[in-house]
Amino acid sequence: MKALEDRKIVELFLKRDESAIQYTSEKYGGRLRSLSQGIVQDLQTAEECENDTYMETWNSIPPNEPNNYLYAFLARIIRHISLNCCRDRDRLKRNAYICELSTEMEQCIPSPDDCECRIDDAVLKDEINGFLTSLDAEKRNIFLRRYWYLDSIADISKRFGLSESKVKTTLFRSRNKLREHLKKEGYPL
Repeated sequence: MKALEDRKIVELFLKRDESAIQYTSEKYGGRLRSLSQGIVQDLQTAEECENDTYMETWNSIPPNEPNNYLYAFLARIIRHISLNCCRDRDRLKRNAYICELSTEMEQCIPSPDDCECRIDDAVLKDEINGFLTSLDAEKRNIFLRRYWYLDSIADISKRFGLSESKVKTTLFRSRNKLREHLKKEGYPL
């Protein structure tokens, strides 16, 4: 099968044509499986998460129509499914790692415990996205690999050809900049 444009794949989902799943799998399956495997640390579980992602996508289009951002839409779904899988299967070692990352970020992002914070989630998302676009490409990529893809410091170091201490320092400084940015925008930390 020839790879289709995202817009055409979304049209197939909207028409409830099952070939949409096949086209999606061929175009993005490897990337989705790799993202999931980085979280669940098991190929078979990653494949299950990939299949669950196709089902969730089938159920989410419509009403959503991610014509221009299909991969981002799929990545968000598989990431959530994979994280839930870690929690559900009580993977203690992996959960400890996720808790470690959460602890790193909780110093930068306001707590979602109060109602006002929940209402401002969309604004906070825009602030964080704005902050990320203000970083140079290397710092942004390091930040995203750590906190979106949940890569280890060692993996990030190898990926970008940097020392582990450089990666740690970059992440530390980026978290501090994010904290200052959010404080400046009026978010209590």
